[in-house]
Amino acid sequence: MKTTAITFIVAALLVAGIYFYIGETNTVQQKNTAQSGFVDYKNATYIIEGQSVTLINGKAEAPTAPGSVSKIVTQYFGNESFGDLTNDGVPDIAFILTQDSGGSGTFYYAVAAIRTASGYKGTNAILLGDRIAPQTTQIEYGEAVFNYADRATGEPMTAQPSVGVSKYLKVEGLTLEEVKK
Repeated sequence: MKTTAITFIVAALLVAGIYFYIGETNTVQQKNTAQSGFVDYKNATYIIEGQSVTLINGKAEAPTAPGSVSKIVTQYFGNESFGDLTNDGVPDIAFILTQDSGGSGTFYYAVAAIRTASGYKGTNAILLGDRIAPQTTQIEYGEAVFNYADRATGEPMTAQPSVGVSKYLKVEGLTLEEVKK
């Protein structure tokens, strides 16, 4: 009984020590990144519907109107893929952002983060849809391919997305453009 209690205490202290070490390592890495001036893609600026949105740790909040308590929340969703989108031999990143303005919709946007010497530069966002079901993101032959499920034309927003869609995007400079296939 005493051995079991001691083993449990030692295991708990070990887990707590590892958790503390990982947390400290991440904090140091974040400080070093901030001090070096290197911009991480989750801390870059993207253009959504003509508005600049700067993410901080993958999230941005802005009032829906001046003085409003309601907020537009933009955040990193994920589905990231690494690959060269600018034909410079340096891997860039394509991923999804979501934007929620407090209504019933959640809008999904495709974006790219272009790797430069000082960090990542964000592109404009391309709307994928409202309340879609993202599947995969891949970079193939210099194009980002976003695969997701959407609703059929005429289906209500309450219907589950069930129609497969692939959207092909390429980067020209820092502009993300749709490629018609």
